[in-house]
Amino acid sequence: MDQPDRSMQAPTDAWGEVLSALRTIASGGACALLIVTFVFQVARVDGLSMEPTLKDQDRLIVNRLTYRWGDPRPDDIVILYYPRDPTMLFVKRVIAGEGDVVRSEDGTVFVNDVRMRDDYVREEFRSHDDWGPEVVQEGYYLVMGDHRNGSSDSRDWGQVPKRYILGRVSARWWPLWSVRLF
Repeated sequence: MDQPDRSMQAPTDAWGEVLSALRTIASGGACALLIVTFVFQVARVDGLSMEPTLKDQDRLIVNRLTYRWGDPRPDDIVILYYPRDPTMLFVKRVIAGEGDVVRSEDGTVFVNDVRMRDDYVREEFRSHDDWGPEVVQEGYYLVMGDHRNGSSDSRDWGQVPKRYILGRVSARWWPLWSVRLF
């Protein structure tokens, strides 16, 4: 009885293994792309407007799903499209939402006549401006940087529509010695 020539089958099996590995890599890449596109995004802080909470060149993880089912809340740190140039992304803190009445007296922010807790703002970063009262429009948010006297924010460019808010900052992952969940 003749034995089949197995040397001819080996390359077919090898090609099958290569194709299987390529399919696995492609499906993993597609899953990663979907997660990065719709669930999480990595962002980098560029500037000092959120000091001391976030520093220049910090790396962040942004949860893009949070606001698909809910609304931004005061004190959330968010990534948003810059209203004057939506090709740019900014990181800011939500101060007030739709219907809230906001004002500032000597740099102290009041939302609905209640002083806002802002112990994250260092005294040397506090602005001493007066503005408002301002009513936040329906579907909009007022955002500010934590470095109040060095931040371009809603005080300069107005309220931000919800559709411009990409997601909530969930974590700082770089530098490693300052990893933090928000």
